[in-house]
Amino acid sequence: MSISRNTWLLVIAFFSVYVFWGSTYLWNKMAVTELPPFFLASIRFTSAGILIFTIAKFLKFDLAITRKQFLNCILAGFLFLAYGNGMFVWALKWVDTGFASLLAAMQPLIILLMMRAIHGKALQWKSMVGVGLGLIGMYFLIGQNSIIEKPGMLIGIGMIFTCMISWCSGSLFVAKADLPKNFFVAAAYQMITAGITLMMASFLFQEDWKSPVEWSPSTFVAMICLILFGSIAAFTSFNYLLKKVSPEKVSTSTFVNPLIAILLGWYFLDENLTMQSGIAALLLLTGVYFINSRKRTPDEPVSRKRT
Repeated sequence: MSISRNTWLLVIAFFSVYVFWGSTYLWNKMAVTELPPFFLASIRFTSAGILIFTIAKFLKFDLAITRKQFLNCILAGFLFLAYGNGMFVWALKWVDTGFASLLAAMQPLIILLMMRAIHGKALQWKSMVGVGLGLIGMYFLIGQNSIIEKPGMLIGIGMIFTCMISWCSGSLFVAKADLPKNFFVAAAYQMITAGITLMMASFLFQEDWKSPVEWSPSTFVAMICLILFGSIAAFTSFNYLLKKVSPEKVSTSTFVNPLIAILLGWYFLDENLTMQSGIAALLLLTGVYFINSRKRTPDEPVSRKRT
């Protein structure tokens, strides 16, 4: 029995969202060991934005946007990419990739609590179970002396939490904001403006810029993967899936990404997963399952996880 073209596209799209996004933790960790974090993220998103603009122009998409849409793209790019990703990369200088991915898996929990605080959304019973399991899992995860005693770990964990708040704020904002209808065009503007913001931050923090010809082979490969697979392929696949399948199915990436990150971190970076971290991972991902399996309200945004 032959498989239809649409089925193949769905398989490729899910593979991109599952594996490529899960792999960005490893690629960022590989690159940030040599390159300063804001410089790294700036090169990544500026390059990806230029490539997306080029593709959009080739496909004859209308690149013109209104002043309001441009300002909204700047804000969305800041929340998702400039701060949400730039500071996350900075935190990876001290935090293991598997640990960071488990913290990032709490994003659905945080966005629920934010919606409760801002919009007064009542929590369904599945949501309450999910929040409870998530909080217990978070306690088990960050309550390990062997982890919190590592130099810079507490600062890194704190920064990752602020990144998640930034991502969730971006999701709530984008759900109602006036943005270009074509997601390719909207992504290009967000990436370019975020890349410029990160470049300014890199200059202000006096980071040491390093020419690509001086990068090590592993850093160069990691940057190429971040640009082509993490920023372009995964993001495009994410938006394609939102149009083809239910948001609940798309959100299953929340379960798979940490598993991919943990396995890659263990295999390539010799990162260890303690028994307590394993229990925390089980609690966190079970909590995320309950949150994602609840009945979604019509006006609820789909959280956009950018790594």
